[in-house]
Amino acid sequence: MTQATLGFGAMRLPQTDDNDPTSIDMEEFTRMVDYFMEQGFNYFDTSYAYHDETSEGALKKALVERYPRESYQIANKIPTWLLREEKDNDRLVDIMLERLGIEYFDVLLVHNINKALFPKAVNANSFEYVKKAKEEGKALKIGISFHEKEELLEEVFEKYGDAIDVALIQLNFMDWNDQRIQSKKIHDICVKYGVEVQVMEPVKGGTLVNVADNIKKQFEDYSDKSIVDWSLRFAASQENVTVVLSGMSNLEQMKENCETFKNFEKITPQDHKFLMKMAREIKKTFAIECSFCNYCIKDCEMNLPIPDFFNLYNSELLYHLPSNIDLYNTAANVYAPASACTECGTCVDICTQQLDIPELLKDVAKLFGR
Repeated sequence: MTQATLGFGAMRLPQTDDNDPTSIDMEEFTRMVDYFMEQGFNYFDTSYAYHDETSEGALKKALVERYPRESYQIANKIPTWLLREEKDNDRLVDIMLERLGIEYFDVLLVHNINKALFPKAVNANSFEYVKKAKEEGKALKIGISFHEKEELLEEVFEKYGDAIDVALIQLNFMDWNDQRIQSKKIHDICVKYGVEVQVMEPVKGGTLVNVADNIKKQFEDYSDKSIVDWSLRFAASQENVTVVLSGMSNLEQMKENCETFKNFEKITPQDHKFLMKMAREIKKTFAIECSFCNYCIKDCEMNLPIPDFFNLYNSELLYHLPSNIDLYNTAANVYAPASACTECGTCVDICTQQLDIPELLKDVAKLFGR
C-alpha cells in the first residue's frame, strides 16, 4: 500500500481576528503554503463554505497565482445545503472554479452527505453531475464527504458507486469505535467497496490535543511522540487511506505535521491497543464531543457561537476556571446567551457530529447560570 500523504485543509486558516472567519491572515497563510510545498507536499482541500466563503479566494492568492497548476492538487466540495434544483450544481461549481482561478478540480466532492442533505443531492442529480464533470475533465476524481452512519453509506455506494472514486470521512482514534461517528465501520465499508479514503478530523478539530493532564502523562510515559503525531499516524496507517487532511492554523503546526509524514512510522498492534485505551480515557472527560467545524453557526437564527460555548462547557467541567465564566459572559453579551436558543433544529441537520445541539445548549445555560 502506498503511504498516505499529508493534506492541507483550508478550513481553519490563521486569522487576524478570532471572531471574524473572513479575516484570513494572508501573510501567515502564504508562509504556510510555501513551507508545505517546499517539504514536498502539494494536496490542498477547501470548500465553498469555509471561512464564510473566503477560503477559496485565499487559496487562489497564496497558491494558484504563485505556483504552476501542475505542481499542486486541489479538492473542493459542492455545498449540498444550497442545492434547490439540478442547475445549481453547474452554478455553484462555476463559482468555485472562478474563486480559485482554476479550470478543473483534482477532486470534486458532494459535500456533507447525511440523512438531511443526501435527499437534496439526489433531487438535484448531483451524483450524475459529478460523474459528467469527470467525463468532461472538470474533475479528475469525484466522490463524497460523509457525516452519517454505516447504513446510509451502504445505500450511497449501492446507488451511486460509479460516481464515487473518493470518500472523505472522519477518522481518528477517538472515534474509531464510537457508536455515533462509527469511524471504523465507515472506513471498513469504503474498503469493502474499493473506494479511496481521505481523512478529515484526524485530531478531532484539535480536541485531542487539549486533553486532561493525566491523559497527557500516559502518552508521555508510553513514548516521546506528541498526541498530534499519534493522531496523524493512526489515521494514515489505515487501509486505503491516501490523504490525511489537517486544518493547520499556524506555521508551527504545519512544521510538526510535515515532520510526522516526512519520517512516517506506521502504528503497531501494540500502539493501536494503547490508543484505544486512551480513547476510552479521553471519552470520560469530554462532555460534548464537538469538532468545531462551525457549520452550525452559519444558519443559527440567534447567531450563537455554539462551538465556543461547547468548548467552554467542556473546559469548565474539567478545570473549573474563573476565566471560563468570564469568557462565556463575554460571548453571551456580544452575541447571545446559550438560553437564547429557539430550538429551530437547523443546526441538528447540519452537525457533523450528530449532536442534539438545542438540548446541549440547555446544559451550557444551566452550567453558566444564564
